[in-house]
Amino acid sequence: MLHIVPTVSSRHTVTSFFPFKSTHPLSSSSSSSSSSSSSSSSSLAFYMEQPNLLSFKLKHSHQPHQANAAVSPRNEESVVHGLSETVVGVLGGGQLGRMLCQAASQMAIKVVVLDPQDNCPASSFSHHHMVGSFDDSATVQEFAKRCDVLTFEIEHVDVTTLEKLEKQGVDCQPKASTIRIIQDKYQQKVHFSQHDIPLPEFMRLDDLEGAKKVGKRFGYPLMIKSRRLAYDGRGNAVAKREEELTSAVDALGGFDRGLYAEKWAPFVKELAVIVARGRDNTISCYPVVETIHRDNICHIVKSPADVKWKIRERATEVAFNAVNSLEGAGVFAVELFLTEDGEILLNEVAPRPHNSGHHTIESCYTSQYEQHLRAVVGLPLGDPSMKTPAAIMYNILGEEEGELGFQLAHQLMKRALTIPGASVHWYDKPEMRKQRKMGHITIVGPSLSNLDGNLATILEGKTLDDKTAVAPRVGIIMGSDSDLPVMKCAAEILEKFGVPHEVEIVSAHRTPERMFSYASFASERGIKVIIAGAGGAAHLPGMVAAITPLPVIGVPVRGSSLDGVDSLLSIVQMPRGVPVATIAINNATNAGLLAVRILGVADENLLSRMSQYLEDQKESVLQKGDKLEKLGWKSYLNSSS
Repeated sequence: MLHIVPTVSSRHTVTSFFPFKSTHPLSSSSSSSSSSSSSSSSSLAFYMEQPNLLSFKLKHSHQPHQANAAVSPRNEESVVHGLSETVVGVLGGGQLGRMLCQAASQMAIKVVVLDPQDNCPASSFSHHHMVGSFDDSATVQEFAKRCDVLTFEIEHVDVTTLEKLEKQGVDCQPKASTIRIIQDKYQQKVHFSQHDIPLPEFMRLDDLEGAKKVGKRFGYPLMIKSRRLAYDGRGNAVAKREEELTSAVDALGGFDRGLYAEKWAPFVKELAVIVARGRDNTISCYPVVETIHRDNICHIVKSPADVKWKIRERATEVAFNAVNSLEGAGVFAVELFLTEDGEILLNEVAPRPHNSGHHTIESCYTSQYEQHLRAVVGLPLGDPSMKTPAAIMYNILGEEEGELGFQLAHQLMKRALTIPGASVHWYDKPEMRKQRKMGHITIVGPSLSNLDGNLATILEGKTLDDKTAVAPRVGIIMGSDSDLPVMKCAAEILEKFGVPHEVEIVSAHRTPERMFSYASFASERGIKVIIAGAGGAAHLPGMVAAITPLPVIGVPVRGSSLDGVDSLLSIVQMPRGVPVATIAINNATNAGLLAVRILGVADENLLSRMSQYLEDQKESVLQKGDKLEKLGWKSYLNSSS
């Protein structure tokens, strides 16, 4: 259930859409901490009003103007219907800018970009592309004249110019103060430490003697990082022992470059949370994802992250608090470490759409790109929840230089197009280099396990088989093949309704390890309901229900001595806290129908087919009644025999 957690401070109100009550909400100023904490316990029902469409006229001339000033019309005849009349200026025209422009086109929002490359990825989709450097002061100031609001797809911009523009009334989102904090990773760490965000220990490095002292304090391996202009693993170096400090520092350009050290974080997984902040200071968090890196570059993103619910809650809380400590509207990516002892540590924050949120285009009700636009222009934030059970994003990185690299990438994308639920995004970069991000593939489907198999099919170039393509949604299990004549009726019903399923022999007594494994991993494989048939002591349904979070339907199977009554009584006498549904003895047909109804709660197609099934049953009874009335009971019996 979603909750709204209001955090009241002297400057603004923050509303968070995420499935827990924040226990440590942070205001954006220390003076408001107490009021933030005192109000964190309140919880309101989630409600979001749909925005009305606005009819407006777009400006034609790019004249200097103050933020939020009235927009002059293009001409009297040119009227555009869309969600916002704000012209959004984006510093940077890479793949993030490209996908921002694609989202903007669906909302009739005009996006102009500033990028030094003539044919940058965003160029062909933007309303206007100004060729120039986004870290050149004069160019940025000229560009700002064309925009109602300035935002970013890269944080390596001239923040001094942004601060100057803000003083002149230019609307920057997020705020220049946030960009200044984020640009210097050491200052970023200082800022978050001052707001009680959990971090790896860190210290500034000024010289070799200081680095040696830090090494003795933190131990080895020691992570050394550049304070500025570092991304995709660039600007990081690891010293495994004191003797490697000099080479690590030299690899980063020396102490004059500006360095700091972090204590090695023994993480077991890297997680990330996309967080959106609106102009009204509402904060909305996307589901926690796991990021898998190759050579320090994000390679695969899995959503939702395969971690315990408490870990998801804590990761979301840390991400919420981190963004709440910053200023301005937009989408922020919060990268996190999950340590061996279950602790969540913040790695860093990006004040823009991010690689870890690419999957949201296909997997969430509101993509991170649409959300960023909503945020910076002042529209209500959209629903960040997933509309599909699972998603995997795979980065297409350059495998070879030049034409060969293009050929390999295109072969990969062609294979992806054979996979159900796969979507290809090509960034149309003119030059291929090794490890360069050239595009990405997103696959959505019933479970991460199923998607892992589909991704392996793409990467290994195998032919997709039916088992890989369609994951079973119902598992039919039994203790012995002697139960199969009864349990086949459940399979027949599922086949009739087109529900993918599997039939397995899993004995609670003879193969307890197999039973435990099946129950433990059924959910991860995409199973939604388990039908368990058992005779005699009928332990199988209850044992499975004690392990899996999935609904379990027990089918009492008639035995040779007590006619299945013993099985029925065993199934219905599960201890409190271990629910098992059951049906009449040997009635696996009803078990199959109940499974279809359970799935139908979230599947309109199945619900419609079940309604038709009921209509067909009714019609069958009526036809039999008419026949009986017409023929009389003796002729009816003779005709039925």
